[in-house]
Amino acid sequence: MTDERRLTVTWKDPREALPSLAAMQGIEYLRAVQRSEIAPPPIAEVFGMRFDTIEDGRFSVSCEPREAFFNPLGSVHGGLACTLLDTVLACAGHTTMPAGVGYTSIDLQVRYLRAVQPSAGRVTATGRVVKRGARVIFTDGELTDQAGTVYATATSSLLVLQPR
Repeated sequence: MTDERRLTVTWKDPREALPSLAAMQGIEYLRAVQRSEIAPPPIAEVFGMRFDTIEDGRFSVSCEPREAFFNPLGSVHGGLACTLLDTVLACAGHTTMPAGVGYTSIDLQVRYLRAVQPSAGRVTATGRVVKRGARVIFTDGELTDQAGTVYATATSSLLVLQPR
């Protein structure tokens, strides 16, 4: 083995944000995270996600693929694309939620179109609500680089959870 590398990740206790999550509309909660008024979820810190676009029914994040994300073939592991897409599809649905209403993913389908190479630079995942029903929200999205090259697409269904 040659040069050993380390990745240190720090985050705040995610339970501290739960009262705000329950009290705020989804879009306002996500915007508060974007403004650093609420700590981001630990997964966002692990992947170095930056919240970019937060609109009603639309959400995007970006990150710089790190060497720590490489697979044995020297390209970026597909799990990065999957995680980014899962995040934006769920958060696109979250932007439509009133305070106190939650959701959970029913399914996630990712289609990999090409490998993300280390030279890709910052990549952006964008999710959109296709249809918001009373019980199920349907979303779609894609992962692109700065030149607009599409690396993966995805769809997801989210089950709306009414407060008890």
